Amino acid sequence: MFGLKSGSKSRQRLSGLLAIGFTQIALSAGADELKFRKHDVNDQSEFEAASAFDVDNDGDLDIVSGAFWYEAPEWKKHDVRDVVRQGTYYNCFAVLPMDADADGHTDFVTVSYFGRNVGWVKNPGKKGEKWTYHEVDVPGTSEAAWAVDLTGDGKPEILPNPTNVVVWYELTKVGPTPKFRKHDFGTAAAGHGVGSGDINGDGRIDLLTPKGWFEAPADPSSETWTWHPDWNLGATGIQILARDMDGDGLSDLIWGMGHDKGLYWARQTKTADGKTEWKKELIDDSIASVHVLLWADLDGDGTDEMITGKRVYAHEREPGDVDAPVIAAFNFDKSAGKWVRRLVYQGEPAKNAPADPAKRLALRDFPRGTAGTGLQLTTIDMDRDGDLDIVAPGKSGLYWFENLAKSK
Repeated sequence: MFGLKSGSKSRQRLSGLLAIGFTQIALSAGADELKFRKHDVNDQSEFEAASAFDVDNDGDLDIVSGAFWYEAPEWKKHDVRDVVRQGTYYNCFAVLPMDADADGHTDFVTVSYFGRNVGWVKNPGKKGEKWTYHEVDVPGTSEAAWAVDLTGDGKPEILPNPTNVVVWYELTKVGPTPKFRKHDFGTAAAGHGVGSGDINGDGRIDLLTPKGWFEAPADPSSETWTWHPDWNLGATGIQILARDMDGDGLSDLIWGMGHDKGLYWARQTKTADGKTEWKKELIDDSIASVHVLLWADLDGDGTDEMITGKRVYAHEREPGDVDAPVIAAFNFDKSAGKWVRRLVYQGEPAKNAPADPAKRLALRDFPRGTAGTGLQLTTIDMDRDGDLDIVAPGKSGLYWFENLAKSK
């Protein structure tokens, strides 16, 4: 299947497809709430991707988002490149830092939906000069991308989400003309969403899609990945995640609905004869348009939280479209068998949004300064105080959330 080997384990897992129904579990509010302070980097920005890195090598973490970079600490805006707008979307759907040409200045990899391409953008190393875009490939309509170490060598690969094909890119040569090797897994497993995690506990990072998972071989760069059609999740967010949440030694699955309401997980279990089964359960039915999920230890206790939120106007008309944006962190309480939601930010709803979705605009419909998520969240210690902050771009502005954990 998909031009890759599909062994006996794959056939056994056919019986483990997710059931249509699910079991609802309780969601608790966190007793020890997280404390963040919102900073407006540009509350009129509409770009949905951003990342933080030291653009000018002055020791401060700057923010790059869409057509601009913002110089810390005053967030002075500088041009990066021209980015085409189509409807209410800007054609820059990822900002993944990488010094591709090894010149000592951090560049970034980006993807686009309407341009259907993947490329890297060269940092000129001088203020006032435009950055230059270099196309790597044109795989298809890429809605977001993540940097993930799929080869196990400690270096990140580029995992985009072209909705028409499953593909990832390995940087095999750095220098003035960097080379990216394409790994193409075909079209049959593709869909709205992609992700990564160690499903089978062998220490290697597998590749997840809404329709199943590709098992990483011993040499992910050159050997065949085995396909397992274990589930059908629908239009998910990015990433789909895998981790053992309940402590039974088996990795579980976590995802959100990209154009509906709902955040879910599925427990992995084994039958008496060794077959894999997945039990779908609800985490939170209040968050809409989940497009970004990631792991990060926000409270410094050594355990990652799962961080997500509502994408502001993923579509201008869909379930939860005018709901109040939210960014939240989730922990799983093993003893209580409950997910605990810890709020990072709660915004306000779009109270006067036009009935006609074609007339809606996030900057006009939501109160000014209302944050949410777009297609990328970055967790990084912006102020170098020892805890992780959050950079959050979206159609309702660009913000960073200062973690106040160290100020308690």
